[in-house]
Amino acid sequence: MEKIEHTTITTNGINMHVASIGTGPAILFLHGFPEFWYSWRHQLLSLSSHGYRCIAPDLRGYGDTDAPPSATSYTVLHIVGDLVGLIDHLGIDQVFLVGHDWGAIIAWNFCLFRPDRIKALVNMSVVWFPRNPALNPVEESRALLGDDYYVYRFQEPGEAEKDFASIDTALLFKNLLSNNDPSPPRIHKETGFSGLLKTPKTLPSWLSEENINYYANIFNKTGFTGGLNYYRAMKLSWELTGPWTGLQIKVPVKFIVGDLDLTYSIPGVKEYIHSGGFKKLVPNLQDAVVIEGAAHFINQERPEEVNAQIHEFIKKF
Repeated sequence: MEKIEHTTITTNGINMHVASIGTGPAILFLHGFPEFWYSWRHQLLSLSSHGYRCIAPDLRGYGDTDAPPSATSYTVLHIVGDLVGLIDHLGIDQVFLVGHDWGAIIAWNFCLFRPDRIKALVNMSVVWFPRNPALNPVEESRALLGDDYYVYRFQEPGEAEKDFASIDTALLFKNLLSNNDPSPPRIHKETGFSGLLKTPKTLPSWLSEENINYYANIFNKTGFTGGLNYYRAMKLSWELTGPWTGLQIKVPVKFIVGDLDLTYSIPGVKEYIHSGGFKKLVPNLQDAVVIEGAAHFINQERPEEVNAQIHEFIKKF
């Protein structure tokens, strides 16, 4: 871990913290919510040893990267703009892109907006959902999963922050990271997020108290508003991405998901992945890998398998 270099660069009007290691073809790693570069520690060390330049920024709003105060500064256009600026700053023409959770959503949009900058994509957890011109994604998820679905609950500024502040941050991460319940998270107004807590008596083998405290220390410093603003900008992102309605994702893609991932259990997702719908919209989808017994934080829970899947795919190019 001490071999990982940490720098700060200026891009798209913000200062961005970047962790990197290695030399060779570049791999850009995009983390999810609520995370930062550290979630990719296993991949950085493994893939750099295979001759790749591994780059993992703290995305806008996270870790040691700037967090603009307004939710309107967190559209997918802002985040992709940050990343184009990052690779321009580093003098890199094309990258292999690897995303997870919100990082996967950003990665899909990066491939939609600037396929010229992407050699190939490995995405985890969140499939490509094309833009529905009739309904924004917040209302779409509300219609599918109800008012208590976490995406809808996260919309009100300050509400989720207050909820998270009532729970010890280390306890919160112990629950989030070790959760293997595939049912969609619903936050009831009466009980808040604490109603979802199922603190494990023992940590899974892949997760240590040191890992949990690393997350807790960062989020005790930054708070959660930056990450929550991605959810609060979803409607605006939908409005602004109208020009790309109906376009396919045409870069080469491998998709990886755990069979216990809550995203895999969203109604219709399994059928979409396995019955041809996904391939129709992502025509260069070369593989959809389902890892049995793995939950949401798959790149940390199953690092050896994920590292091998990434390497096996990108070495073709």
